Amino acid sequence: MFIKRIGIDLGTTYTLVYVPKKGIIINEPSVVAISTIDKKIIAVGNEAKDMLGRTPDNILAVKPLKDGVIADYHTTEAMLRYFINKALGGMRLFRPEVMVAVPAGITSTERRAVIDATIAAGAKAAYIIKEPIAAAIGADIPIGSASGHMIVDIGGGTAEMAVISLGGVVVATSVRVGGNKFDAAITDHIRRKYNLSIGERTAEDVKINIGSALYLEDKLTLEIKGRDILTGLPRNIIVNSDDVTEALQSSLELIINTIKNVLSQTPPELSADIMDKGMVLSGGTSLLRNIDQLIYRTTDVPVFIADEAQLCVARGTGISLENLNSYKRSIFATK
Repeated sequence: MFIKRIGIDLGTTYTLVYVPKKGIIINEPSVVAISTIDKKIIAVGNEAKDMLGRTPDNILAVKPLKDGVIADYHTTEAMLRYFINKALGGMRLFRPEVMVAVPAGITSTERRAVIDATIAAGAKAAYIIKEPIAAAIGADIPIGSASGHMIVDIGGGTAEMAVISLGGVVVATSVRVGGNKFDAAITDHIRRKYNLSIGERTAEDVKINIGSALYLEDKLTLEIKGRDILTGLPRNIIVNSDDVTEALQSSLELIINTIKNVLSQTPPELSADIMDKGMVLSGGTSLLRNIDQLIYRTTDVPVFIADEAQLCVARGTGISLENLNSYKRSIFATK
């Protein structure tokens, strides 16, 4: 049986590929390694991420997406081609229909760039779905009902907030803050406080292993390695969860304020529904310790984290692709 439809969560940090009846078959970093000599692609995904911060002068490891949108068109096209070919397993008798999830706040120009890159990468038809809609579908929220549902999708590049009713977005906004901004904030904090320079991967490890949105009574600690800014020599230090919480304050505040802004614009009837049901968190960054508690404390709205939160958008693109007629009002289509 030939695969004819593919759903792609084209994330700033990770790209996930969903194939109907098979589920999510690819979950790899959105990283591409390029030769600076002849501009050829050397590696994509996991292999390319291993090269981040370790490449010689003739190899450049890049993330072609920034803040949820395409920053480097040709590299994104090459990355999409790699993921589509991998999903098809080399059987290219048919060009597939591809659905790509994009941020809700994307401009028409940015949307057109995604469509063009997807077609150029080998798709017969490209469909675009907004990430909050895809996340809600993937989180098993009945978006078609005449009731208000709020989804907050916090990914690597953006945090998307939307109130959905009758299959459409009533109020939505996005802020270009996510896991990558968290990593950068941790890097800056450790440089200022400890005079230690660390790489992206170390900052991500710190966030995952000891990060918390609220200060913890029982602090978590982690030993990290980096380069001493004063001496230029390698040095080890121990950081704790309070360092991460302190570093993330301004980024978390931006997310909270954006959520409050969406709630303030929500019609009263839908606000009542959201108070009853609570808001649902999805996206990989929603797995940060206590982020649900922080949002609840600052908004007084119940907060729930979706099952397999980091997979919701990819699963939602796949489900909507399998049921195009049911979700056609929520999708931008182009042939």
